[in-house]
Amino acid sequence: MSKVYVGMSGGVDSSLTAALLVEQGYDVTGVYMKNWTQDLPGMKCPWADDLADAKRVAVQLGIDFKVFDFETEYKQKVVNYMIDEYQKGRTPNPDIMCNQEVKFKLFLEAALDDGADYIATGHYASVENGQLKMAKDANKDQTYFLYRVTGDALTKTLFPLGGYTKPDVREMAKARGLYTADKKDSQGICFVGQIGIRDFLSQYVEQVPGDVIDRVSGKILGRHDGAIFYTLGQRHGLDIGGGLPYYVVGKDMAKNEVYVTTDLNDENLWKEEIRLSALHWINEAPAEGMYDIRVRHRSRLIRAGLVYDNDKLVLKLDDAERAVTPGQSVVIYDKEVCIGGGIVI
Repeated sequence: MSKVYVGMSGGVDSSLTAALLVEQGYDVTGVYMKNWTQDLPGMKCPWADDLADAKRVAVQLGIDFKVFDFETEYKQKVVNYMIDEYQKGRTPNPDIMCNQEVKFKLFLEAALDDGADYIATGHYASVENGQLKMAKDANKDQTYFLYRVTGDALTKTLFPLGGYTKPDVREMAKARGLYTADKKDSQGICFVGQIGIRDFLSQYVEQVPGDVIDRVSGKILGRHDGAIFYTLGQRHGLDIGGGLPYYVVGKDMAKNEVYVTTDLNDENLWKEEIRLSALHWINEAPAEGMYDIRVRHRSRLIRAGLVYDNDKLVLKLDDAERAVTPGQSVVIYDKEVCIGGGIVI
């Protein structure tokens, strides 16, 4: 009987994942990854409640349960990375880094060392012959967040929810009487629960006010609390009154200036060509040619020509894409297979 360690976060997805694997005849152990426990002003970290919920489901299922403490490594690999990227004026995705460094590296290694044959998570994705494939539920598909996982890791990974929709999962959890069947999905950054990125960053970086400037006229339109808190295409939080809405079209971190416009067709808001660095391929690197790409989670797939430029990648889009921001990930697909991607320069 194959032994599977299931990452149980205390949510319905990972709870049903464990239940399905028990039913499929695996020797299942539930594991709560203790990645973040710090309270923040105005928000109590929900880790203790999540741990308790994961334990309750493990008891319901009659499976062993463990806690793996990755808090130190998580702070170094995920949180510090995110803060550093924002300080450089970029817009990172900490969930992607969490999957790369923690769930499918630290957790996988610790589970295998502890005697597991496989790990499993509640991600909406599928694995077939070491390839990462999109989930049945296009709205919940999480391959975007998984593109930096290795092919080797995937051969040791199970994603039981890949063939189900989110409503399916809710109904199946209710039918099994799982404690977390009606628990709401967590929102926000993976490690800070309901708190916004601005509130989180404020705990680690100094708020330095600066000017909000009209990109075309050069006129100072208002003040901001720090260029670090703004990202390309952002509309809300500018606090500029009257007339048409303004959008962020650039910023200068050295001068602490944010540039805005009311022109939705501003050239700085749209890209027909995207350059990527920090490339990662799940298996082998793809040949040059046409592929589908996704510039953010849940955004539409768009066609792009892929051309290598030394250790960089140039994507030539069929249609211009709005607000493609340095630091974010672009993920590349060959039909339903996620082959990898890179980070916008």
